[in-house]
Amino acid sequence: MRIWGGTALLAAALAVGGCSVEEPEPVPAPPLPTSTVALPQAFDPELAPALAALTLVPADATTLTVTDFDQVRLQLGEPLLTSASPPAARAAFWRRAEARAPLLSTGRLRPVDARLLRDYGFTQDDVAWEAGFSGPSGQGWVARLRDDLDLTGVRRAVGDGVGPLAGAELDEETRLVSVGAAPDAASSWAQDDELGDLVAGAAAGATYVERACVPAETALGADAAIAATGGATEAELDDLETWSVSFGGSLATVRLGPSRDDVFDRLRVSEALPSTGPALARGFTQGVADPVGGRIGFAMADPAVAARLTLQRRLPFAACAP
Repeated sequence: MRIWGGTALLAAALAVGGCSVEEPEPVPAPPLPTSTVALPQAFDPELAPALAALTLVPADATTLTVTDFDQVRLQLGEPLLTSASPPAARAAFWRRAEARAPLLSTGRLRPVDARLLRDYGFTQDDVAWEAGFSGPSGQGWVARLRDDLDLTGVRRAVGDGVGPLAGAELDEETRLVSVGAAPDAASSWAQDDELGDLVAGAAAGATYVERACVPAETALGADAAIAATGGATEAELDDLETWSVSFGGSLATVRLGPSRDDVFDRLRVSEALPSTGPALARGFTQGVADPVGGRIGFAMADPAVAARLTLQRRLPFAACAP
């Protein structure tokens, strides 16, 4: 597939800026092992949330977001926070989380937290992690409740259809509340072998997965026309069909699949253009590339901004050809 090369983008950007600089040499990240992660064939609560969620995502879904609220609470120094915590502590946690954490969800139950606590005895603060997905069959979500929560109130709230729980199902054995989840692993993302390596790795506060490249007008915004008409030579890059971004405490890891020679070019796409580069740098900075593992690693200048850019798909390293 013919798409923009990193050198072409850099040349176009410098032409617009009217100056010349010496292009820095890319710094490779340490290579990853090439082993493939075995996908679960049934929901396993002991697995990391993003890997466990694959058994719940319908096979035709195209995007997945996972937010590990337990991990976020740990990172923000509130590992024991629940609906039983003082209201002031709960409110302070959410203010800090929204300002400082890479949240891909701000909590589906939060709009009805007051009613849930008053009438049913639980809130969003009892959700261990949450996944959302979308595709041709529509949108859906899954929430995993904490292990020691009494499910009596949850059962009643689901039966009453409170807020986003309208039409939801509660599996008391797995402690999952869901809307639109796959009925079994055989009809889920757990059948796609490529996905295991894209969601595996160190503990992440959030993970985003998409099974398509991002259109240039979305990924590059105002710079899409510059990239398409810059007049520089093109380079051969590999197809991009499935990719992910995982957010750790201060680092974000983009996974494009193993053994990709185009990661340096895709990293340059993220840095070269006059509007795209500065905008991306508000969330992602200090990029390094690993062609063996097919990774691009970033430090997060602002984790909350990085998460918003991801949800908006303003990610030039995932751009499609014009």
